[in-house]
Parts: sequence; structure tokens; C-alpha cells
Amino acid sequence: MKETPEQRSRTMRAVRSRDTGPELAVRRFLHAAGLRYRLHDRRLPGKPDVVFPSRRIAVFVHGCFWHQHPGCPASDRPASNTEYWTRKLDGNVARDLRRQHELETEGWSVLTIWECQTRDPTALGQLLAQIRDCPQRGLR
Repeated sequence: MKETPEQRSRTMRAVRSRDTGPELAVRRFLHAAGLRYRLHDRRLPGKPDVVFPSRRIAVFVHGCFWHQHPGCPASDRPASNTEYWTRKLDGNVARDLRRQHELETEGWSVLTIWECQTRDPTALGQLLAQIRDCPQRGLR
């Protein structure tokens, strides 16, 4: 069933930028695995969702729609107002790439986990393995 413009507007206003369900799932998983981290460090480009300062690892938990997860059915674009959505979503992807490059230039490892992967224990385990495999680099 197609949403009315008012329904879509209400839905989009309810979308949060932090402490989202997928982000909380990742944080609970990492905490249960014994890892400790910082949240949304404003000093870093893009304010990564989860930060491991001693390892210089920044983790982004991206929503499949908002950050356009390649190949994911949840990343389908709305059929109405296509000019707006193309500009908005392409801009999000370009900004993500810029922030990732900025962090890597500053010596950070950048990991991304997608919203659809936060429900997959295998994907969460792979994220944990990537974090644990990164050597400790000392505090900045």
C-alpha cells in the first residue's frame, strides 16, 4: 500500500540519527563481548557511532535506506519526488565517502555495519573479529 505524503512525512520525521535500534544492537553485542568504546566522538569527522580510541577504529552503523546499501532491498528509493530523493541520498553516500577518507587520512580504521547486518549474528561476529584484529595504536 502506498503512503500518502503526510504519512511519509510523519515517518521521516520519526527517524533518529543516534541511538537507533540497529546501533543499540551493535553496542549491546560489542559490550557483551567485553569491548568498551566511546560514542559519537564529535572531534572526529562524521561523529562515528562507536569509537575505539586506543585502536583508532571508528565504526559506523548505517541505515540501508539512508546510506544506500548496495544490493539491499531496503535501499529502494521512493517513486515520488525522485529529484529530491536522488539529491538527498546521493549526497549522503558522497558525504559518507568523504568522512571515511578524512578518518583514514588521520590514521583511523573505518568499519561499517549495515542495518540489515545487525540482525545477523555472523555479520556481528565478523565485525567483532575485525575490531579485535586491529592492533592497538595508542591514544591520540
